[in-house]
Amino acid sequence: MTYLWFKGLHIIAMVAWFGGLFYLPRLFVYHVEANEQPEPAGSILKNQYAIMEKRLYGIIMNPGMMVTIGMAIAMLVLEPSLLKQGWLHIKIALVGVLLAYHLYCKRLMKMLAEGTCQWTAKQLRAFNELPTLLLAVIVLLVIFKDGLPWDITAIGVAVTTVVFAISIQLYARKRRLDAEKAALVQ
Repeated sequence: MTYLWFKGLHIIAMVAWFGGLFYLPRLFVYHVEANEQPEPAGSILKNQYAIMEKRLYGIIMNPGMMVTIGMAIAMLVLEPSLLKQGWLHIKIALVGVLLAYHLYCKRLMKMLAEGTCQWTAKQLRAFNELPTLLLAVIVLLVIFKDGLPWDITAIGVAVTTVVFAISIQLYARKRRLDAEKAALVQ
């Protein structure tokens, strides 16, 4: 019964953590785009985004990450035989990538606050898609375990990546065309 409580808390915390991993890079996009706004609006927006980023990271993401990892460790303490399963090694490695992503988000926050971030909004939109791909593979690993059909999974991840890339390009084009239309009207 204790294992199931740990598992439930692991899933709840993981959802909170991923909520932040999905939203924080989106705030980065808006933060960078605030540079295109005339003053004082640009400074006001950048300050507001910096506050939102800091709160999201500190109040949602960090606790979500810590509880996710803590509950995972607790489950492994109760069921150490899980460590003999190959799928779990892959999952742990992917969670390691998520941890690196999480920490890199903190670095990007600092660079944005200092005004030294060289990332474009388009690059940040692409960066924003990594947690989605990792989530998909991690969930499939948990469901299929060692029976995950890697060929289908690889195709699915590749197709998803292409769809994300096309969507980002189309959205950037739409924004550019909308800006050109707005400039003509003025």
